[in-house]
Amino acid sequence: MTWQYETIICELIDNVFIIKINRPKVLNALNSQVFFELNDVFEKIKEDNNVKVVIISGSGDKAFVAGSDVSEMSKYSLIQGRQFALRVNLAQQNIANSPKPTIAAINGFAFGGGLEVAMCCDIRIASQNAKFGQPEINLGIIPGGGGTQRLSRLIGLGRAKQMVFGGLPIDAQRAYEIGLVNQVVSSEQLQDEAMRMAQVIANKSSVTLAFAKQALNLGLDLDLENALKVEIELFAECFGTEDGKEGLIAFLEKRKANFTGT
Repeated sequence: MTWQYETIICELIDNVFIIKINRPKVLNALNSQVFFELNDVFEKIKEDNNVKVVIISGSGDKAFVAGSDVSEMSKYSLIQGRQFALRVNLAQQNIANSPKPTIAAINGFAFGGGLEVAMCCDIRIASQNAKFGQPEINLGIIPGGGGTQRLSRLIGLGRAKQMVFGGLPIDAQRAYEIGLVNQVVSSEQLQDEAMRMAQVIANKSSVTLAFAKQALNLGLDLDLENALKVEIELFAECFGTEDGKEGLIAFLEKRKANFTGT
């Protein structure tokens, strides 16, 4: 893959697709171009069988993403603010709904839009020096990229209100304690640990992973009865795949399954 972008760097390593947000001079702040390019790349990899897992990180060692680009937002009218939020939502929904499992490797600051992008990912791994927050209230605005919605679903309404109303950051250990991140490692270990986890997932059946992600995501917003119906249907779908047959037979034959993603 040789796709060239202005604000992100992409690399494929052993079925793991690495996306690095690359605006280090402004601590990887998100502008319209970043979201356009994130949306474009997730559209491209959606049907790419060479991509099994995606890792999103930020350039440098100071920030994952320090927030949205305030210099751009400060010029927005009401209409432009809505248009920006819609572009953000389009890209973030593509990340959140991607059939590929996604891992955010959070190095440094994850504020505002940076935390919102991280929350679109399935799994979040943070370095010990990472900081998290939704500081938009300090600028006279509210989060517009899912910060008032995904945050409460991850850490509970009370804690989300505290972060959004106060606009104060929390450290990596606190983020782990409240369930905002899955794991905290040293800065030196972050990329290796994200890749290790990605490779574990990449060895599974990609079609089965897509079913599992769909069941988890859809069920979250349903009552238990209807969520279980979704699970039953997606469970049944597994028996119509080659990987479903292969996995069960391999288990009985006491050998490693050869998944093909079909």
